[in-house]
Amino acid sequence: MRAAFYDQRGASDVIRVADVPTPGPDVGEVRVRLAVAAVNPTDWKSRTSPDPLPFPMQVPGQDGAGMIDAVGPGVDPGRIGERVWVYHAAYQRPWGTAAQYSVVPARQAVPIPSGIELDQAAALGIPYITAFGCLFVDGPIDGRTVLVSGGAGAVGHAAIQLAVRAGAHVIATVSSPEKRDLALAAGAHVVVNYREADAVEQIRAAARAGVDRIVEVALAPNLATDTAVIAPHGVIASYAADTPEAALSIRPLMMLNITLRFMLVYGFSPTLLAAAVSGITSALEAGDLSPLPVTRFPLEGTAAAHDAVQSGTLGKVLIDLP
Repeated sequence: MRAAFYDQRGASDVIRVADVPTPGPDVGEVRVRLAVAAVNPTDWKSRTSPDPLPFPMQVPGQDGAGMIDAVGPGVDPGRIGERVWVYHAAYQRPWGTAAQYSVVPARQAVPIPSGIELDQAAALGIPYITAFGCLFVDGPIDGRTVLVSGGAGAVGHAAIQLAVRAGAHVIATVSSPEKRDLALAAGAHVVVNYREADAVEQIRAAARAGVDRIVEVALAPNLATDTAVIAPHGVIASYAADTPEAALSIRPLMMLNITLRFMLVYGFSPTLLAAAVSGITSALEAGDLSPLPVTRFPLEGTAAAHDAVQSGTLGKVLIDLP
């Protein structure tokens, strides 16, 4: 099969595209003939990690969509031919989605509802599962106020849609008019430019009793704002660590009995993962999810696709598989 891969850590120029052996499914696994893969920040961050590679070579890519073409022992042969989206394909496994084929545990190949395009399905995994966990791990949000930091990003876009569907009043923060339009299109009730001097006052005006849940992409720079707008017993769910440290003023959070929760999608419990997959599928079937704008690359351009995500390209970056 044709695949992008690397055999050492480093900048995007370590990625090569070549013919490699096609993997086969083992017990409890399925093989997916991929049509499209999605690129996430975790892909380039994994590639540049200082840790040794766990495999002789790594095909990057956690998310993608295609069709099951083979199943391993213990998997219903009736799944062959099923359209699926996959998640966590490269997590502790060598066969990511930047390739014509990937092999994953059967539960990580999720049936795509009728009428959903492969492009949209390929982009679900990391962003939507992360957003679901941040929103719902502490219980229902119906009637609650949710603040989504970075409402035009992939996770932020997913969080807005899932929160609106669940009955929450949603406030999103963005940094430009273009991003404001994306957050509004996703369904946010109020959008605030966090660069404006009165951003905190705007959020407070939209949530007079305070914000109950915060889906946080940048804890260190946003913690002061979060503390200023959060309601008693609120939850701040931080899912990214681009800044390694955050200065924490303990007493203001303690006085409000705030929960500061750190979320890593790869560490979600099986119960939370199953709930996320079920919730995302239900939202798709109901037509409540819409995709971000797309920037496309061919498989041969996988390195450039990684660079595009690392540089903050707006919308979703996809790789077309030959």
